[in-house]
Amino acid sequence: MEYHRTKDILHVMNVLGHKNIKNTLVYAHLVDIKDDEYVCKTAKGVDDAEALIESGFEYVTDIGDVKLFRKKK
Repeated sequence: MEYHRTKDILHVMNVLGHKNIKNTLVYAHLVDIKDDEYVCKTAKGVDDAEALIESGFEYVTDIGDVKLFRKKK
C-alpha cells in the first residue's frame, strides 16, 4: 500500500528492509487499488488549490484551466 501511496519503490524497499529490489517487487503488485474510492475536487486558482492540498487532497492533472485533485474516501 505504501508503494501505491508514494509511487516510490526504493522508499518501500527501505521501509520493508529489503536488500534486493526484486524482493520488494514481489509484494508491490499484491495490493489492488482498483476498488479504491476517491472524492474529487477542482481548483481554478492558487487559493483553491492551496486549500485542497491543505485538506489532504493530491493533485492529479489539468483539464483546460482547471486542476483536478483527489483524496481517498
